[in-house]
Amino acid sequence: MRKQMSTWLVLVTILALVAMPLFSQGAADKKASEGTTVIELWYGAAMTEAGPPPEDWVGFQIIKDKLNIDLKITALPSSEGDQDVKIQAAAAANNLPDLFMVRREVLARLVPQGLVAPVDDLYAKMPVRTANHYDEVSRRNAMFNGKSYGLSDPGAIIKNEGLLIRKDWLDNLGLAVPTTSEELFTVMRAFTFNDPDRNGKHDTWGYGSFEEIGSYEGWPGRRLQPIFGAFGAEGTWDMTEANAGLSVFKDGFYDAMVYLKRMVDEGVIDPNWMSYKKDDFRAAWKQGRFGIMREQNAAYAAQSNYAPFDQNFPDGQWIIIDPPKGPKGHASVGPYTANFRVYAISAKAAQAGKKDKIAELLEWMASDEGYYLLGWGVEGVNYTLDANGIPVAAGVPDPDYSFTGPKGQVVTQLRNMVFYNGDVELYARYPTYTTAVSKKQMSALDVLREMQTKKWTPAVGSNTLPTPNADLKRFYEQSLSEFITGKRTLNRANWNVWLEEFRKLGGQAWNDAGVASMKENNLLN
Repeated sequence: MRKQMSTWLVLVTILALVAMPLFSQGAADKKASEGTTVIELWYGAAMTEAGPPPEDWVGFQIIKDKLNIDLKITALPSSEGDQDVKIQAAAAANNLPDLFMVRREVLARLVPQGLVAPVDDLYAKMPVRTANHYDEVSRRNAMFNGKSYGLSDPGAIIKNEGLLIRKDWLDNLGLAVPTTSEELFTVMRAFTFNDPDRNGKHDTWGYGSFEEIGSYEGWPGRRLQPIFGAFGAEGTWDMTEANAGLSVFKDGFYDAMVYLKRMVDEGVIDPNWMSYKKDDFRAAWKQGRFGIMREQNAAYAAQSNYAPFDQNFPDGQWIIIDPPKGPKGHASVGPYTANFRVYAISAKAAQAGKKDKIAELLEWMASDEGYYLLGWGVEGVNYTLDANGIPVAAGVPDPDYSFTGPKGQVVTQLRNMVFYNGDVELYARYPTYTTAVSKKQMSALDVLREMQTKKWTPAVGSNTLPTPNADLKRFYEQSLSEFITGKRTLNRANWNVWLEEFRKLGGQAWNDAGVASMKENNLLN
């Protein structure tokens, strides 16, 4: 009996020794699993047409292995208006993601509701990223009541859009480049009714646009600013010391409305302009629907973006022109300001203790590994380095998977979170290339530099000025739209009546708050 007991104890001891590593490994696995932080990110896609990174994207695994973060990403809609709707719907349900891109005017509504967390304590925890991304101007951009509630990354390069016209259509019709608003109208009419593409069909229009409305480029939005600039009424705000205030109160704004109404009534603007989304607009010019537009340098001239137009119209040619001068000599492509992409952290994420992990993620993105991976992809697959150490598309096994190719762009959809307009980015982002069909030499960087030489209106800080409440904003934009569509008769008497109504509903208070903010922050020109 005693012998049997001894044997039993030996067996138990052996089993325990054998099991210990298994139990230890199980405990370690459980600990690792418990230590993984899930971070939900809503991002602004670099190229909405390209689609999101695939589920097997190497970046997800690197982030999990190195940071113990399980990153879940969702692209926001391409339209700013649709972005706002998505974020505000999530806010109403108290279901904002951990980290999300948000326009400043929407952020201004979320802060008083206690739905976003202050981020001032994170700057010191991200020394590399803070040095490259967040200067004093950036920190003030998302500051409310003395606290920063958003991380404002450098956004689009300033003055990176221009007024373009189909030079081949001008040549086909024997027309010169327009220099005045009336010459522009003559060309728009010819592009609409005189068969500029010589296909024997009535399927072209003079001007193309869509309603891309922002805080400092109010209705009718960015794409029509060269028209309003001809009348000295570009942008939401006039930021000159002599005439500070809302542009809608200027006589030139009414004159610009009359001109736009004339474009609509005579049918020289693509009739879908009020229903187009950004992707629709860009598909339309590549299909040859209109011959004049304001477009962004890369959206026009980057290799993958220009390729469909090159395929459809190898003899087609766009050129950048000066914005037209109006009857009083005004001209402008539009207002410009310091641009930022704001990323906010939800209060729920902060309460769950995720702020430090988010800072860790963002700091990794600013490291060489994160910067090149998110910006250009995998070396040898999506890019190679030239003699100067600049990422280039040349030399990769499959050109379609280069960072400029249609398949390569999906793995660089988060590049807006790492880019800060450094020299490496500009040379790499806008390489010179030869188009596939027409064999033109193209460079989005050359296009950018030409666009920046045109006449623009400085409006630095205009994107930080007070915004109207939702009801006033709706009334403002809907009424202006109704004047153009004919639901309201546009004449001077009706316009003056509407202005008075607008003032009483809050327009005057909005104007006065904006002027006060300009003076307080030394923003007047």
